[in-house]
Amino acid sequence: MDDENPPITAAQWKRFRPSSEVVPHIVEAYRRSLGRPPADEEPKIAVSIRLNRDAVATLKAAGPGWQTRINELVVKAAEKLKAKPAGARK
Repeated sequence: MDDENPPITAAQWKRFRPSSEVVPHIVEAYRRSLGRPPADEEPKIAVSIRLNRDAVATLKAAGPGWQTRINELVVKAAEKLKAKPAGARK
């Protein structure tokens, strides 16, 4: 037994209260911080796509954020497609 940390007595146990009663604002802030952050106004969707190995390696080699860079490239390509007349898309 450690003199600086004696065992908790039965009387002390009876006085204990849940942290949600003692510091509810801290408990609520902690709960809000858990889990995935809220989605954007236009949340992205998960897709499965097969890409050229060299292209992925090049994007990954540029460091963290390679998936975001792929998304940016796809968005730019989609914008170009939108600008072309339907018959001119090839």
